[in-house]
Amino acid sequence: MDSIGKITEEIINRSPFLRESMTDGLINVSALARKIHPEIEQITGKEVKEGAIVMAIKRMSPGLYHKLNVRIKNVLGELGDVIIRSNLISFTYSNSASSAESHSQIVKIIAGEPDGFFALCKGNSETTFVTIDKHKSLVEEVFAQERLVNKIQNVSTITIKLPEVNADIQGIYYYILKQLAWQGINIIELMSSSNEFTIIVDHHDVNNAFMILNQLKRDNHSA
Repeated sequence: MDSIGKITEEIINRSPFLRESMTDGLINVSALARKIHPEIEQITGKEVKEGAIVMAIKRMSPGLYHKLNVRIKNVLGELGDVIIRSNLISFTYSNSASSAESHSQIVKIIAGEPDGFFALCKGNSETTFVTIDKHKSLVEEVFAQERLVNKIQNVSTITIKLPEVNADIQGIYYYILKQLAWQGINIIELMSSSNEFTIIVDHHDVNNAFMILNQLKRDNHSA
């Protein structure tokens, strides 16, 4: 049978949010011990004193979580420009034998314009296409024979330039998305390349999201 300490750590490690909050000293240890007490007794099949669980929690080392947190903050301090594009519209169509041809046609037209903008994300069963609002009629005409899954008007994109080391550090996207979620920012869609990360939000949220991301960059740059 595993020790109380090992069982306690395994239970806590199921929730990255919980482990992170513990590392930051935001968790009431006694309350946490009471919460997981019944599960520990069920696993061990015997009576376990709450005090033993409290001690097991206090002995847990920040370990990997602390090291990752430091590395993530270093990366966030090196974030590049945060670029906003507004007055956009998002279309999602089901994939079909003919849809690839429609995508190519749209991209060719828009890419040839001085102010042309598009972002395309193709999944297994559907594809999302984001472009400026003035191309609404063009997209609807080209995709007239395709099945429209969703259309959202008045959206904005926020693109974040990431340092090249971002691919080697787990948790970068989680850390950024967490800040936005805590502030009630709803992310409609997200897209990424090797060193860029783009989120799509409602135009009502774009200013708050921009401020949150810039603050995140400033806070960790000075850390």
